[in-house]
Amino acid sequence: MLTGTELMNELVDELNELKLSTMAATLDDLYHKPEFLEMDRLTLIAELIEPQFQEKVSTTLKNRLTAAHLKGSPEELSECIDSDKREYLPSGITDVLSSLDFIERGYNLCILGESDAGKSYLAKAIGIKACNRYNVGYFHSEELLESMVALKEQDYDKYARKMKKYLKWDLIILDDFLLHTITDEREIKILFELLEKRNEQHRSTIVCSQRDPDNWKAMILNDEVSANSIMKRATKHYTIKINTR
Repeated sequence: MLTGTELMNELVDELNELKLSTMAATLDDLYHKPEFLEMDRLTLIAELIEPQFQEKVSTTLKNRLTAAHLKGSPEELSECIDSDKREYLPSGITDVLSSLDFIERGYNLCILGESDAGKSYLAKAIGIKACNRYNVGYFHSEELLESMVALKEQDYDKYARKMKKYLKWDLIILDDFLLHTITDEREIKILFELLEKRNEQHRSTIVCSQRDPDNWKAMILNDEVSANSIMKRATKHYTIKINTR
């Protein structure tokens, strides 16, 4: 029959074998504390599981931030409040969005404002917070569309797989949206496909643009039909205007 120490060592080895190294280290640490034998069972279980669980949460967050291209970004949603430098309209909208309920509902968000108004900051701050619960992707619109056009031309199967992945993500952020005129019809088709299919699947999309949606028509090959279709989907639910003071 194993002694207490021998049994503990065996349990630690088994936990390490299961790749639960944090739990193994916690168990070993608890066992050598004077109060170990006096701990009730639920407290012991809680003390044992919590560090392993928190490590899992931390690892998942880091992986999501990396996949979203937001790792190392310092943006904080709590900083996105009215100040002497800027205001967010409609009033109180950042508080509404901070719950992330719009992602759960599959709603879209359009963030408007002049250059350096704080559009990217707000979008990234939302994305970073969302990574705690959701799969997120942050892109500069032009770079995304150009790379997707090239991939579609080179290898359609890879393009289809990548588009499928983008459609699965809970939130996609398209920064610098329509920063320059889109003159390539292939880019327009991909943009419409992305927005349309995400809308059908109730997946949230955030677009950040310096230009008022009424002016988008002139930025899309003067194609009013495509511009209206894209605008309808991008501005379907929430629109925020950031004004600098």
